[in-house]
Amino acid sequence: MTRFVHIAALTLITAIPIAAQAPKGWLVRADRSTSAADPDAAGAIKFSAQGTGFQAVTPQAAVFWNPANVATGNYTLKGTFTLVRPSNHTNYYGLVFGGNGLEGPKQTYLYFTVAQDGTWLIKQRIGDVRTTDVARAANAAVKTPDAKGTSTNTLEVRVTASKIDYAVNGTVVHSTPKTGATANTDGLYGMRVNHALEVRVDGLALTK
Repeated sequence: MTRFVHIAALTLITAIPIAAQAPKGWLVRADRSTSAADPDAAGAIKFSAQGTGFQAVTPQAAVFWNPANVATGNYTLKGTFTLVRPSNHTNYYGLVFGGNGLEGPKQTYLYFTVAQDGTWLIKQRIGDVRTTDVARAANAAVKTPDAKGTSTNTLEVRVTASKIDYAVNGTVVHSTPKTGATANTDGLYGMRVNHALEVRVDGLALTK
């Protein structure tokens, strides 16, 4: 089941307890697991302001966005993601872009994410249940957790008229043409954090 929370007024569209200090104006959409082999954890999603950034604790996967954050044309979207608490298996977290209809059953968006195993993933979401892997690989640019279980990676999506470059810590790890699954880059932007993770996000910014 898909659930939403409007953070600005803490108005529950369906009931999910959310951290009291959640940032004003932000929305959260839970994305519950349908896999018996990879179930969600117990507890509620928590999304809070931490200094100039955000902290997400996700027993269920979730997308986080502010309706005021819209990108069109050529742009670079950037954010720094610190894995505070890894899960016991591979789970991805990172940038969402090209989002449309995120509150409804016809949601669409692209996401560029990394995981604690040193891999990156580009994926397309269409509707409530359909996702398509665009590309996935390991790359030495992706930092993996240290002895304390933490790692920090800066992700960038660089959109031009003809292609999209995907960078981790300044290194372009992949490029796609603005056709097919990655044709539509206009729309909402934000973050996605898969389940069983705790992630801090700093410096989320769009430049033209």
